Amino acid sequence: MAGPVADAGEPALLAIDGAVATITLNRPQRLNAFNLALHEALRTAFDRIEQDRDIRALIITGAGRAFSAGQDLGDRAAAFDAGTPPDLGDLLERHYNRLILRIAALPIPVIAAVNGMAFGAGAALAIACDVTLAAASSQFVFGFGRVGLGPDAGTSWFLPHRVGPGRALALTLTAETVDAARAEQIGLVSRAVPDEALAQEARALANAFAKGPREALAATKQQMRTAFLGSLEAALAGEAAMQRRLGATDDYREAVAAFAEKRAPRFR
Repeated sequence: MAGPVADAGEPALLAIDGAVATITLNRPQRLNAFNLALHEALRTAFDRIEQDRDIRALIITGAGRAFSAGQDLGDRAAAFDAGTPPDLGDLLERHYNRLILRIAALPIPVIAAVNGMAFGAGAALAIACDVTLAAASSQFVFGFGRVGLGPDAGTSWFLPHRVGPGRALALTLTAETVDAARAEQIGLVSRAVPDEALAQEARALANAFAKGPREALAATKQQMRTAFLGSLEAALAGEAAMQRRLGATDDYREAVAAFAEKRAPRFR
C-alpha cells in the first residue's frame, strides 16, 4: 500500500482535523528511515499535540510505500571512517527512548496505521502505539540482528508483551518477515485491513476514541502499561546500554560499510 502523498520538504508532517491529529513520517525516498531531522520534527509535533487538549486521538503513519525502514544508516559510514564509532546508547537515550516514552505517556490513544514495510525501529514504533492497524500488504521485520545489533526502541519490552517471550525471542533472533495476516494471528497487531481501507479504518477508530471519555481512556492506557511486571523505563535503559556496546563492534562497522557499498554484510 502507498501511504499518503505529502510535502517533500518536511521529514514529518502534523495534520489536525477536529479532535484527531495525524503524524505522517515523510521521508519516502528513504522509506521513512529515522535521521536526526525526523526525530526533531517528531519532537515538534508531539510538543504541539501535548499542548492541545482538544486533540483526543493520534494516528501515526508513513508517506509512500513504507511505514518506516528504521534507522537510516547513511550517516554512519562517515563516523567509522573518522575513527569515532557512533554512541548508539546516546542516540537511543536522546531520541528513540524519549519518543517511545512520550507515546506511552500521551493521555490519548495513539494508533499506528502501518502501510508497507516496518523494519527495526520502524516496527518498534508500530508496536509502541496503543493500537496497531496493518494494511494487508504490510510487513514487520525486527531485523536488528541483520546489522549486528540487538532489539531497541522498546522492542524488548513491547514485543514479548504482544506475542509472548518465546515468540518474541524467535522473531528477533531470526529477523523473519511477518506479513499482516500472521501479525494479526499472533497478536503482533490489533487488526489487519485491506490496503485501500487502512486510512479509513484508522480514522474511524480515531473518531470513536475522540468521542469517548478522555480521562477514562487515559487512565486505562496508564493502568494497562504499569500493571505488567517490569517497567518500560528499565527496558529502555537496558537497550541503550546494550546498543552502546554493540554500536562499537566490528559487526556493526561491517553492516554500515556494507550498506554504504550496497552489498550484503559479511559478519565475522
